[in-house]
Amino acid sequence: MIFTETALKGVFLIDPEPVKDERGMFMRTWYEREFEAHGPQITWVQSSVSVNTLKSALRGLHYQSAPHEEVKLVRCTTRAIYDVIVDLRPASTTYCQYVGIMLSADNRRTVYIPKCCAHGFLTFEQNSEVSYCISEFHVAASARGFRWDDPAFKIAWPAPILVMVEKDRTWPTFLKNSALSS
Repeated sequence: MIFTETALKGVFLIDPEPVKDERGMFMRTWYEREFEAHGPQITWVQSSVSVNTLKSALRGLHYQSAPHEEVKLVRCTTRAIYDVIVDLRPASTTYCQYVGIMLSADNRRTVYIPKCCAHGFLTFEQNSEVSYCISEFHVAASARGFRWDDPAFKIAWPAPILVMVEKDRTWPTFLKNSALSS
């Protein structure tokens, strides 16, 4: 696997190194030793799949507040998405900045998202499927989010957002979120 740090410190784009032969292809999607070389040791407690039937559907921007911050490993296994990570770590040199990455079944890329980052994505095709490994159990009381159009982040979504649930539409803006501004 090839790890490339993105513009956000500690957020890595991971390209597979497939081995191909007459049977097809084999590749690693998780190899503990390589991940430990790029960050802290991780124990995955949850694996989830998001199936998104509509094109231009948005999920996010989501994160969990302390003490339930999550590390995520995200991969698009069917079709394509535009994945966005926002740095919410006050001590980080990339605080309040974001990175957007195209993840698809074709490019087989994975993104490693450290704790204290918000995450969301926009589907580029119908029936896009996203696979997650998550380091913490979901705690509903710690679930937080920000608006997709938050002026603090200035995310340039590459396509119109046509589908969004009410919860994602009504998240507060960064400056109004009491979890980080208090």
